[in-house]
Amino acid sequence: MNTIITTGDISIGNGSPLVLISGPCVIESYDTTYAIASFLKELTHNLGIPFIFKASYDKANRTSINSFRGPGITDGLNILKRIKEQLDIQIISDVHRINEIADAARVLDVIQIPAFLCRQTDFIVEAAGTGMPLNIKKGQFLAPWDIINVVEKVTSTGNRRVMITERGTMFGYNNLVVDFRSIKIVKDTGWPVIFDATHSIQLPGGVGTSSGGDREFAPGLACAAVAAGADGIFMEVHPDPDKALCDGPNSLRLDSLYELLSRLKAIRKALVS
Repeated sequence: MNTIITTGDISIGNGSPLVLISGPCVIESYDTTYAIASFLKELTHNLGIPFIFKASYDKANRTSINSFRGPGITDGLNILKRIKEQLDIQIISDVHRINEIADAARVLDVIQIPAFLCRQTDFIVEAAGTGMPLNIKKGQFLAPWDIINVVEKVTSTGNRRVMITERGTMFGYNNLVVDFRSIKIVKDTGWPVIFDATHSIQLPGGVGTSSGGDREFAPGLACAAVAAGADGIFMEVHPDPDKALCDGPNSLRLDSLYELLSRLKAIRKALVS
């Protein structure tokens, strides 16, 4: 049976309502980020879907040195704090360095551990030591049954507020594939599982100096993940993905979300009713 974790008034796992973690890959500006967050809050409120807003203040793992990374921790956290207070929403962002954890914890509601850092013991222990909920992205290189070792690093601190995000496995060069068996395997360890529908269709480094993606496949994979038992869906979105400054090829358009989220909610209801 899944552990249930909470953030604010949102419960995740063990038959709780399907949660959506969504937002732009990176903070491009206050206005754009606020507009996306406001749209998502209204949409999820109307659909009755618990919602956590995601945006990165710094993408420290971009392909190229010339890639847009975001406004940085100081300006980025200030933007996220303003949006959190103005819209009264939960906020999640990825943290890449130990020395950023304390500052991020003062603003965020959930700390996200990036996939490439999911085995960095000292980093994970430090993040877990905040007592905050952690969303750990399962690395593309990690077998699903190995995630228990990552979770034990968190629980060694006394923190049991952890969820695991499946985001695909490396399949040759510049490609990912999703093995949906991993959702059950990870859930069987007793922790909530989130499915990252947009990074799972990413083509890492596939455009040479940036990552590509096949966003057309994201809705189908999201539906399959909910049917397989995922407790939530993670997806990056943008008003105009082709003009996004980060991860545009695998981001979904805001105007495509109503139909998709309605379908995901119906699948979830059929499973738990």
